[in-house]
Amino acid sequence: MKLNAESLKQMKSAKPIPMLTAYTAPVARSLEKAGIPVILVGDTVGMVEMGFDSTRHVTIEHMQYHVGAVRRGAPNTHIIGDLPYDSDRDPATALHNARLLLNAGADSIKLEGPKYDVIAHLVANGIAVVGHTGLTPQTAPDFRQVGGKKSDADRILNEAIGIAAAGAFMVVLEHIPAALAKTITQSIAVPTIGIGAGASCDGQVLVINDAIGLGDYWPPFSRQYAYVGKTIVDVAERFMKEVDDGTFVDQVLRMHGSRKK
Repeated sequence: MKLNAESLKQMKSAKPIPMLTAYTAPVARSLEKAGIPVILVGDTVGMVEMGFDSTRHVTIEHMQYHVGAVRRGAPNTHIIGDLPYDSDRDPATALHNARLLLNAGADSIKLEGPKYDVIAHLVANGIAVVGHTGLTPQTAPDFRQVGGKKSDADRILNEAIGIAAAGAFMVVLEHIPAALAKTITQSIAVPTIGIGAGASCDGQVLVINDAIGLGDYWPPFSRQYAYVGKTIVDVAERFMKEVDDGTFVDQVLRMHGSRKK
């Protein structure tokens, strides 16, 4: 059964929330089969799938395409669509773009930073919103941990409180000290989803490419459960060898039992 924003909100302090990203229908189909309750179609697609050096190059059209693909792959899973850089610069623009992602198949919308007026406007128009504070890649100068200094920690705590007060039903906390994430989690009434933010959050999110080891670099706070990138190299090398030595077609026929006797 697909969870909605209210049912996810009720999971705070009751049941941990596992969340993975997805950008394609086959991956989304696999995540739904595994029982992952929430899929984030993040603007990370720009870096892990599209080859950009920043998420700032991702457009709303890119996000519509990938949200649609994920929805077709996972029709019964709650899907969060990410508003890309500058697509939420003011309440009216954010509402227009949020509706595009909802029409593409998203159930809720995520946006970065303390945009309280934007969040309140979306919620007032019936759109479920996920907030995001801590490291915010769309505007951060680099990917180093934030919140280590007291002034920075206070700012992030206040942002999280403000995001929840504006109406967000969930808040992503990215790459902040575990102690700060714990304080935030205890200070707001909606679930926190951590990524590099320690074990005290109400849930955890991981980029699927990091989880399956597809790529050349993975953040230090991620975990690899497999190394699919190496598998692809191995498969390509075996295929090339079989084509070169003339055994590829024979191998295919043998595998499928189609060789004439």
